[in-house]
Amino acid sequence: MKRHDEQPALAGRLRERIAREGAITFRDWMQAALYDERAGYYRRADLARWGRAGDYRTSPERTPLFAATFARYFAALHGQLGSPSRWTIYEAGAGACDFARVALETLAQDHPEVFRATRYVVDEIGEGARRLAAEKLAPFAERIGVRRFAGLVGDDVRRGDADNGDASDSGDASRVGVVFSNELVDAFAVHRVVMREGGLRELRVGLGASGGFEWVEREPSTPRLAEHFARLGVVLREGQFAEVNLAADEWIARAASLVSRGFVVTVDYGAASEELYDADARPGGTLRAFRAHTFSDDVLASPGEQDITSTVNWTQLVVAGREAGLETVTLERLDKFLLSAGVVGQLESMSARASDEG
Repeated sequence: MKRHDEQPALAGRLRERIAREGAITFRDWMQAALYDERAGYYRRADLARWGRAGDYRTSPERTPLFAATFARYFAALHGQLGSPSRWTIYEAGAGACDFARVALETLAQDHPEVFRATRYVVDEIGEGARRLAAEKLAPFAERIGVRRFAGLVGDDVRRGDADNGDASDSGDASRVGVVFSNELVDAFAVHRVVMREGGLRELRVGLGASGGFEWVEREPSTPRLAEHFARLGVVLREGQFAEVNLAADEWIARAASLVSRGFVVTVDYGAASEELYDADARPGGTLRAFRAHTFSDDVLASPGEQDITSTVNWTQLVVAGREAGLETVTLERLDKFLLSAGVVGQLESMSARASDEG
């Protein structure tokens, strides 16, 4: 697939901004690289991101068993909530919608009573992704909403800015349900910091003599960066680099506000604070980029052309959840969770159905 010339234009616009304003925070640079309306990596309709032809593959694309097992888990959560006659599953950052399609198919086949109660709302920032969602989920059109909620994906949208939806989304019934995300929080724009002479410094993006992007160190742009480490009881070692995902706190609060009774379920690459900020194991932090299924050596190269990510801080999410009124039910490795959620039984069920259909 040919990639259009908006990417060089994005780099040019970032250079113009830096020339005009001075070095900008890496958070602002990353936000533009990933979410710029015209040329951000996640906003581009011309870019193949998922699957073998793209830059990465997520679990729902590798096997339908992932989404089918989560559908079984959602059915169990529906029962824990008292089997409401109406509830909503919100999927934030649905991507190619493979998860949503298989989850709905599984609910319809194996849990029809839950399926009848379900409204499934896809939250995506990219217009192309939202259009793909509408097309791929067309068989379930009467149960689907495709929306842009308040920062559930990205941070430049207003609450209730909807592409489609109806009155069934309003009222207390719609506030019972599940907010689900898979490999979303690691894609939020982050601040990058380093400890110098006992004080926190923030990494910004400036311009080198040849006009290329380069790192420069400045005073922190917000006191929230130092507060982040104090809140978690973390002290960085001299010369240690780290990322601060302030958007993760905001996302948890927004996700929690969508349900008055229900669950927030997120799957991602993450670690607890003590592991994430281990100066011996991760002296340079966890910031990385990749393209065509390979890691890139230069995070600042080609804005809009490569994915950029950092490891999620699970301790931070637990604390943010508690502050948002959530209680941590479980925090465990994905393989262990899938086993407890019934992946073996789901595989047997899918195999039996395939045999019957064959």
